[in-house]
Amino acid sequence: MVPMKQLTSELSIPMIGFGTWRLKGQEGLEAVRSALEVGYRHIDTADRYGNHTEVGEAIRASNVARSDIFLTTKVWRDRLRRVDVLADVDRFLLELGTEYIDLLLIHWPNREVSIVETLRAMEECRQAGKIKAIGVSNFTEKHLKEAQEAGVAIVNNQIELHPSFSQPALRAFCGQAGISVTAYSPLRSGDMDHPSVRDLATKYECSPAQVILNWIIRRDMIVIPQTTNPERMKENLAAADFSMTEEDLAILDSLPQGTRYNDPDFGEFGVVAKLAN
Repeated sequence: MVPMKQLTSELSIPMIGFGTWRLKGQEGLEAVRSALEVGYRHIDTADRYGNHTEVGEAIRASNVARSDIFLTTKVWRDRLRRVDVLADVDRFLLELGTEYIDLLLIHWPNREVSIVETLRAMEECRQAGKIKAIGVSNFTEKHLKEAQEAGVAIVNNQIELHPSFSQPALRAFCGQAGISVTAYSPLRSGDMDHPSVRDLATKYECSPAQVILNWIIRRDMIVIPQTTNPERMKENLAAADFSMTEEDLAILDSLPQGTRYNDPDFGEFGVVAKLAN
């Protein structure tokens, strides 16, 4: 059974979700439908993915009650002004065919728009019952410190994370601030081919992907793997069905660290580092 993580006193999230990046059209519809059929109850999408309609249709076509599904979407970085946030949330609800969004994230920070303005607009939406919780994505520690000035509760930071790019300092800051971490692109790197990962897969009689996903959730993080293969969907979901020892988890903690894979030109990682010095 997939464990749940408490985000607020009234809201919890399945710690293994289904990512929908690049899943559009009929393929996207069938993928989300299959994910719900095999047992996923956490669906992650974004305005930028262009698949709100497909995600909403798949949810309505399933035999799963909307109240049993945790739905996350994200506001794109050029739509962070208050007027745009308010308009986009209404549009998201129409596209998704739902009365509320469980978690709304700022997809990427944009230094041209005040984080405070954006978060306070999102809080307006939360108070109106259109969203249940507020979070961010691709935020560094410096971004998070600036975000705290808004006085708005941030419950989640969705970041690229896998054993060879585990971001321990950022995770520690989030933990101290009461912000949960969601790992995206957990299987995108070459980590599944690392000898230590393969050795652990042999030991636990599971796949390398399951080793990585298990490590993430046992380290108290949420994870959103993606696949269009129903058998892989089941495999990923089953990563919660066993427990590695602390000694084995520590092996993955200590893998050599590389660089991030998702580093677009508009990403503010390097800029923020310079500003912090």
